[in-house]
Amino acid sequence: MKHLLVPTDFSPEAQYALEAAVQLARHTGGRVTLLHVADVPHSSGFVSTGGRTSTGDMANVFTLKLLQATKRRMHEQMDLATRLASSVPVHDMVQTGSFEAAVLDVIQEQQVDLVVLGTRAHTSWQQFFLPSHAEQVVRRAPCPVLTIKQPVGEFAVRHLVFASDFSPEADRAVPGLRQLLALFPDATLHLLDVVPGANRHDAALASIRAFAERHQLPPHVPEVFDAPRPSVGIPRFAEQAHADLIVMLTHGHTGLSHLLHQNTAEDVSLHASAPVLTKHA
Repeated sequence: MKHLLVPTDFSPEAQYALEAAVQLARHTGGRVTLLHVADVPHSSGFVSTGGRTSTGDMANVFTLKLLQATKRRMHEQMDLATRLASSVPVHDMVQTGSFEAAVLDVIQEQQVDLVVLGTRAHTSWQQFFLPSHAEQVVRRAPCPVLTIKQPVGEFAVRHLVFASDFSPEADRAVPGLRQLLALFPDATLHLLDVVPGANRHDAALASIRAFAERHQLPPHVPEVFDAPRPSVGIPRFAEQAHADLIVMLTHGHTGLSHLLHQNTAEDVSLHASAPVLTKHA
């Protein structure tokens, strides 16, 4: 996690994400890129490089004032990052256009290792009818995404929850888990499976233990939690366990396939109070 990207809309949640990112970068010896995607009117004569084309004067005046305000707010965020961790290099970028497209382009062009994204919790109807920027980035980003909804204070992970069904696909999360445990060596690792009833407990525990033995994981706590759905049980368990970080694999379905195959990781990243780190399976 040497290069962290923090998209910002200057909301409180985006500030929480920046605070978490600079602390993580300090742990890893990494750097942070702070990205704002400006909503510039299509009729404006300005382009993202700062040049201008011939178009209406009023649109140009509006866009100029918007970019001036953006620059001022970016400087405020940069000052905050410096106060939090002066040793962490922070670079700012302003792009125009679609938020998701801009974030995905920067990930690829700048070889980003982790996106740290501030997001608000959504109700079920909002998620169904109004897919958020956060949901789109979690679904489509090729690198891991860390979602933050609340102030993190000192970003110290004491309870790390890896939520999975512990099928063979879960093996792909092991390198990332080892990296996190190296960053936070005092963390307690909880290996969590959510099942709909007590009759599934024994099988779930057997899968967790086989997973841990297969990868020779350090001391951990196997956890089986009863809930009707993992998207319900994982946030509940995380709250009870005072989790500092939830780690999950995501499939990144899009379009109709996403509606037919509900992605639990996306749901949890939008609803759990604790920070959620998702990685494509």
